[in-house]
Amino acid sequence: MAIAVGDKLPDVEVRTMGTDGPTTVRTSEALGSGKVVLFAVPGAFTPGCSKVHLPGYIENYDELKAKGVDVVACVAVNDAWVMQAWAESQGAAGKILMLADGSGDFTRAMGLEADLSGAGLGIRSRRYAAVIEDGTVTSLEVEPAGGVDVSSCQSMLAHL
Repeated sequence: MAIAVGDKLPDVEVRTMGTDGPTTVRTSEALGSGKVVLFAVPGAFTPGCSKVHLPGYIENYDELKAKGVDVVACVAVNDAWVMQAWAESQGAAGKILMLADGSGDFTRAMGLEADLSGAGLGIRSRRYAAVIEDGTVTSLEVEPAGGVDVSSCQSMLAHL
C-alpha cells in the first residue's frame, strides 16, 4: 500500500556519499525534521530525470528555500557512487541531498516501486514528489504515467 498524506515517513537506511565513501543514514535523520521536499526518480542519468526532473529542482532551489524548505532531496534506486556522479554532472552538489536507495528498501517501504524490467531497469521507484513536515507527508504527487508533470518542482512550489 502506498504512503499517503498524513502518514509518517518510513524510517529506512539509505546511503549518501561521504568524504570516505558511502555513508549510511536513516531517512528519519535525513528527512524527518523541518520542511522537506523529496522527489524520486526511476534512475539517475535517464533522459526525463536528467533533462527535466533534477534540473527543475536545481534551477528553483533558491525559490524552494525562500518558501521555507529546509532540505531538498532526491532518491533513486541507484548506488551512492552513481548518485554522486549524477549530482556532480548536473550541478546539484551542495543543493540537493542525493539519497541512494540501492536495494529499493525505502522505495518498497513507501509502496511506490515500479517494475521497469521491460525496459531493462528492474525494480525502480515511481516518479513522485512529496512535501514532508517534521516527518509527516503533507503533500504527495505521484506521476500517473511517463513524463514529469505533477512531481515537477513547479508543481511542488504550488503546494508550499
